[in-house]
Amino acid sequence: MSTTIKDWRECHDEFGPFTLGNKEPPKQQLRFKLDDDTFVESEIYFIAFDRPDHIKKARGLQGTGVWLNEIKELPKSVVDMLDLRIGRYPSRKEGALPTWFGMLGDTNAPDDDHWYYHLAEVEKPVGWAFHRQPGGVILDAAGNWVENPNAENLGNLPLDYYSRGMSGKTYDWIKVNLGNEYGFVMEGKPVHPRYVDSVHCQDIAFYPDPKNPIILGFDFGRTPACAIMQRGPFDRWIVFDEFCAEDMSAISFAPELKKYLLSTYREFNFSYRGWGDPSGGRGGEATDDTAHKIIRAAGLPCKATRSNKAAIRRAALEIPLKETCMDGKPRIVILPKCKKIRKGLMGGFCYRRVQVSGERYTDEPDKNEYSHPVEALEYALQGEGEGQTAVRVEDNGNFMDLTRTRMTGFSQSAPRMGM
Repeated sequence: MSTTIKDWRECHDEFGPFTLGNKEPPKQQLRFKLDDDTFVESEIYFIAFDRPDHIKKARGLQGTGVWLNEIKELPKSVVDMLDLRIGRYPSRKEGALPTWFGMLGDTNAPDDDHWYYHLAEVEKPVGWAFHRQPGGVILDAAGNWVENPNAENLGNLPLDYYSRGMSGKTYDWIKVNLGNEYGFVMEGKPVHPRYVDSVHCQDIAFYPDPKNPIILGFDFGRTPACAIMQRGPFDRWIVFDEFCAEDMSAISFAPELKKYLLSTYREFNFSYRGWGDPSGGRGGEATDDTAHKIIRAAGLPCKATRSNKAAIRRAALEIPLKETCMDGKPRIVILPKCKKIRKGLMGGFCYRRVQVSGERYTDEPDKNEYSHPVEALEYALQGEGEGQTAVRVEDNGNFMDLTRTRMTGFSQSAPRMGM
């Protein structure tokens, strides 16, 4: 009511009455004359489709066309269903088919792993057209954001609208919301605030050294994830790959991960070490099999870390994030290929802001597509002994210091895997 409908009514209220039904969605009936003396008669319904379960609202629609406002906020399943509900009015039974039908839409630039990006930039399906409006700002030769003289709609905006809008905003926020470029914007408080993408994410030429084991970190559940890394020169961690799944059990995930590792890194007979959540060693109600057993049955190592306390896991990643090696570069590097881990560290894995006045956030971070690969990385680093000296844990009511140096973990068996 305060956004889409308000904008629509500013343009179209003169053409017909707007009604708010008790059970039906808001609608407007339009009737106006065209230049050729014919008339337009139309019903416009305003319906929220911003959750996957809203797909049921779309199933019975008999429409001519659909306008999708802020497409990036809509689930792809809803858009797919709406694509089947257009061109259905008028029908052949009415004696005439529509002279036009289709879907139109608008959106700010989404993230580059959004379904819209995949359609527009990768798949480019037949019958679809994607148009990009010039951004309000562009980068100058020095890499600074400046107003775009070719921006559209400047005549309807206040003076210095975009230059004023950039004030106090982050680079990524400006890139997406004013520059109309694909990108990721953080909306909560990041779990790992020490991560700086321009510092820790480096596009370096790297292939794992077959003389050193590859370290696997596992996070289980129905959205399992595996972080894949190796210790490099100067005691630096190189996180060079990830493997993530959705709505998949450990029984299905383990062989798929094994297959991926064999096909991607087939040239060498690597040895592996794996670490996971201690709770993954407990069987479920219906079976005695545990996530750890299932991973090991697939031929991959998986050992429980000493603790699944959040503070210990977080410290295992925070410590290398804040440290530098002898060459002056960070002690942990994330390669661009690890998109989920990278975006999770940028703020996708975050404490959600509470909708109250002031800066208040939830006590526990949100579980989402980014939390699982980041926690898998935490388990891998914890298993390898990171963060042990920085964390104080409660033991039988008393606090004790974990003062041991970083454990290497080499006591764990390291099975080899090859074709």
